Formats: sequence, C-alpha cells, structure tokens
Amino acid sequence: MATIGLSATAATRIRFAVSGLWEVLASVRILRGPGTPAVHRIWSAGARLSPDSLLWHLVAPSGGYTPDFLTPPPSGLSADLARELAGLRATPADLVRSQLDLLGDLSTPLRDLHADPARGLTRLAAEIEAYWKVAIAPDWPRMRALLDADVQRRARRLAEAGSAAILNDLHPQVTWQAGHLSIDQPHCTAPDVPHGTGLVLIPSIFVWPSVLTVTAGEIPQLAYPARGVATLWERSSRSTKPLVALLGRGRATLLQELSTPLSTTELSRRCGLTPGGVSQHLTTLRAAGLVVTHRQGRSLLNTRTEVAEALLAASS
Repeated sequence: MATIGLSATAATRIRFAVSGLWEVLASVRILRGPGTPAVHRIWSAGARLSPDSLLWHLVAPSGGYTPDFLTPPPSGLSADLARELAGLRATPADLVRSQLDLLGDLSTPLRDLHADPARGLTRLAAEIEAYWKVAIAPDWPRMRALLDADVQRRARRLAEAGSAAILNDLHPQVTWQAGHLSIDQPHCTAPDVPHGTGLVLIPSIFVWPSVLTVTAGEIPQLAYPARGVATLWERSSRSTKPLVALLGRGRATLLQELSTPLSTTELSRRCGLTPGGVSQHLTTLRAAGLVVTHRQGRSLLNTRTEVAEALLAASS
C-alpha cells in the first residue's frame, strides 16, 4: 500500500488521457503472466511477441516492476502512438540506466540497452510498432471507442460530483480521503503530488483487473480498467425475445450490440443490416432516449443510455 499526498487543490487538476503505449505495456504484461484472464483469452489467441524481444524482457508479469520510462505521460485523448514513441526514443540515457538498475541482474537484451540506451530505444520502438500491428491495431477501433466512452462518462461525473467521486470510483484498490490518495499496489513508492501537476488518469483495456501507476517524473499517472472491458471480445448471450416484442427485431438487435460505442458502419456489419436501415433504427432509438450519438474525430459513435441499460436488465 502506498499513500500519496494529493491535496484538494491538486485533485482539481486531474485530467484524463488515452495512451497506446499503456495498452502495449499492459497487454504484454498479460502475455507474460502465468495465465491469461478469461476476459482476454479471445484477444490473446491472436497476440504474439517473441520472448527474445527487448519489450518482453522489459515488461514484468503482474507483481513485478516495469521501468517507468516505457510510459511517458500521454499528452491528451488522441492516443497518437507515433508521438508517444518519439517521446520514448528521446528518454535521457541516465534515466534509462537508473531505472534498469532497479531490476537487479539484467538479461542480455537489457544489458545491451543499459550500455547503449539510444540504440536500444530505437530497437524498442521498432518492436512496439511491430507488436502493435499484430496485437492491438486490428481491434483498436473497438478498444478506442470503449476508452473514449469511459472518459466521457467519468468526465461528466467529475463535472457533476467533483474529484472525490471520481477518485473513489476508479477501482477498489484506489481511495482518496483527507488529501491522501491510497493505492494498494506493489512497487508504488510515490512522492506527494505537487500542487501544479495534478494527476493523469488513463483508462485501459488490458490493465484489468488491477491498476498500474507511474510515479517517476514530474507528472504521476494512474492507469485503471475502463468499464465494459468484459463485453469487448464476446457478444452477449442475453436473449432479445422480450425486446423484440417491444421494439422490433432490428432495433432490439442494435441495442444488444451497443455494449460498446459503435459507428453505423460497424453496426451494419455486425447486425447484417444496411447502413440506411441502421440509421433509421438509430433515429428512432435516439428519439426514445435509448441511444445517444457523439462525434469522435471523423466518426459518429452510438452509445446506449442508462434508460437502455435498465431496459436490457429488466428484459433479461
């Protein structure tokens, strides 16, 4: 357990960010563990990373220490992997060496990184790009939609109820009380958070079921499981019969699929409906208060409302 001084003033400066590097680190951590959590088994079947890679040796399984330089503070909600990798490659050599020293005996790849950080970081960035293309990129639109929905939900909660409501609802391992943020996690020995820096909160697909922290550097980070991860890989087995009787088959099917935010095109592909038919059904569902639509970049994503969630729960 670590306790970090996080004053009420500093807590007002918390911000959200989405990070490709965090998803890389957290997903490799799963692959390195003794067993894949059930929620990620479908994903892990297609994910590959060589045990000879530098990335494999740097990321520790659950409970171990992973150097903090792997996850420089993300700048916002864009999740620009190229920009994050540029920041990674620019990590000062002394910082790389000091964090590698915390690992004790180093494997050959890590000794090479210690001896020549600039060359090693270039190799590491290339490995991350290759891993991303295979393990993350194919499902990134769905992952990103879920992460964005989590940020929007919590940002609204922050505006309505304040910092305490957000910090105490992130995860059972995280509590904030009387100006102190407590994190029940090994390898979290953090200084107090300065008044000017605040805290970066990062929703993650692969952090589940725990939380991960980075406390080195000027801006502390806390990665937490985004809500709805369990629905990401598998379709719901819930029966739609009661909803079909109420809404009709097309609209009931759409609501069923909207366990994560989806575009009209993706809904069309999943449900076997034409894009025009999906648009008509969504118009009706929005008018009934069951779906909301928001813009994310160039895409329009559709999300179930709390009313829809209650309706699904009552019909199951």
